[in-house]
Amino acid sequence: MSYKEFIDKIKPEFEKSFRFLEAELAKIRTSRASPALVEDIEVTAFGQKFALKQLGAISAPQVTQLVIQPWDTSYIEPIEKAIGQAGLGMSAVVDKDVIRLNLPTLTEEYRASLAKVLNEKAEEAKQVMRRQREDCWNKIQAAQKAKEISEDDKFRGKDELQKVVDDYQEKMKNLVEKKKNELV
Repeated sequence: MSYKEFIDKIKPEFEKSFRFLEAELAKIRTSRASPALVEDIEVTAFGQKFALKQLGAISAPQVTQLVIQPWDTSYIEPIEKAIGQAGLGMSAVVDKDVIRLNLPTLTEEYRASLAKVLNEKAEEAKQVMRRQREDCWNKIQAAQKAKEISEDDKFRGKDELQKVVDDYQEKMKNLVEKKKNELV
C-alpha cells in the first residue's frame, strides 16, 4: 500500500467535515432569510416528531421573510408552536393557509455573538480534521515501520497530507469569511 492510498482514503473524511461545517453554517441566521434556518425544527404532530421540512414547503420570498406552506392545514398550529419554542427570535404569523416568519434586524451585539459561533463551528471542524490527519499520519508511519513503504515515501506522504489539510482549511476559512460578510 502506498502513502497515496492512505491519503486517498482520508480525503472523503475531510470532505465530510467540510460539508458538515457548510450545513452547520447554513443554519446560522444572517441578515438574509434562508429555509435552512427552520427546516430542521422538530414539530410534534399527531403524537410524532417531524422535521419542519417534512410537513410543508419553505421558501424565502423576501430577504427578511420566510413562508411555510404546510402540506395539510392541520399542521399549522403545531408548526407555529414549534417555531415559538425554537427560540429563533421570530414570531409566526398565520395568514390563511401559510405561516409567515419575519426576521428582526440584527443588533450589533447579536452579530458579534454570531461571529463567535461561526468561529467555534469552524474550530470544531478543524479539530476533526486534525484528528483525521493524525490518524492518517500514524498509518503512514506504521506502514514505513512494517517496510511496506520507504522512508522517502513516508515524508512525501507527510508533505502531501499536509497540503490536502491546508487546502481544506483554506476552503473552511473562505466559507466562514463569506458567512461573516453576510452578517452585515
